[in-house]
Amino acid sequence: MGALFGKSSKKTAPSRITEQDKAVLQLKQQRDRLKQYQKRIELQLENDRQLAKKCLQQGRKDRAKLLLRKKKYQESLLTNADKQLENLEKLAADLEFAQVEMKVLDGLKQGNAALKKVHDMLDINEVEKIMDETREGIEKQQEIDAILTDVLTTEDEEDVLAELDALEAEEQAVNLPTVPSEELPAAAEEEADEEEKEQTKATKTASSKAKKVLVEA
Repeated sequence: MGALFGKSSKKTAPSRITEQDKAVLQLKQQRDRLKQYQKRIELQLENDRQLAKKCLQQGRKDRAKLLLRKKKYQESLLTNADKQLENLEKLAADLEFAQVEMKVLDGLKQGNAALKKVHDMLDINEVEKIMDETREGIEKQQEIDAILTDVLTTEDEEDVLAELDALEAEEQAVNLPTVPSEELPAAAEEEADEEEKEQTKATKTASSKAKKVLVEA
């Protein structure tokens, strides 16, 4: 029973609809109602015109005149409705733009607050100290470079450049592809064929010479 009639433990989330949103909504609703009113007036104007025309055809001129007076009055109402509609639309647009400006200002406010926190975390003296230390480190390194440059002679500089060239040559040699030491099978076979042809040719030459000696003998 307590759970049924007691207060709910869940807290309702705060509504995101602001008073400005409600005002804009009301203005737009009023604008829509005014547009519907204009449509009814326009239909009534056309009906009164047709009725007046019909009355003239029937010879009822006074009735036609009365309808035209009514039509004229409604036209004035329609003109006033146009002005009111223009005012409502302008007011709604101004209110919506004001909401945008408020959001922009709120964003700027939050940004300024965050920037202020960052500035509070940074101490001017600490920043100056870091910059001085950086400047001193750069100056010290420049002094070391100058000392090293003065210590080395021209011959030392040439040796350094020669050693650098040697290292570059070693790197290039390491990067070159290795040439296979073994001969290709096709090349070996061609060489064997050539040797066999030479041996055959030498044998034929020796045989012919031997025959010639025997003949002469």
